[in-house]
Amino acid sequence: QVQLVESGGGLVQAGGSLRLSCAASGRTFSSYGMGWFRQAPGKEREFVGAISWSGGNTYYADSVKGRFTISRDNAKNTVYLQMNSLKLEDTAVYYCAARIGRHYYLSGNDYDYDYWGQGTQVTVSS
Repeated sequence: QVQLVESGGGLVQAGGSLRLSCAASGRTFSSYGMGWFRQAPGKEREFVGAISWSGGNTYYADSVKGRFTISRDNAKNTVYLQMNSLKLEDTAVYYCAARIGRHYYLSGNDYDYDYWGQGTQVTVSS
């Protein structure tokens, strides 16, 4: 079992920055990859980015590439999502997810992830 708790969401103006954190517990953090997803009202959940178990590889959705950065600190059992140059369309509930195993490739499919956090709201205002 893995427990995930997101934090850091809030209200920010367009063009601003926000950093989300996701604290994990329950299994050896360095044994699994992590992903971030988001869901806006009335829309399906979408992939934001992923990071390998070691932190050496990352993968981003085109919509956030160059603006968002995922990192992890295995000593703190925490993964981060640094969001810069935020846009109105980034408004959503953001979820972190754990994908058990040291997989060779990073996945943008939510069905590949085994555990999910409860989500944190990010609202970008004009």
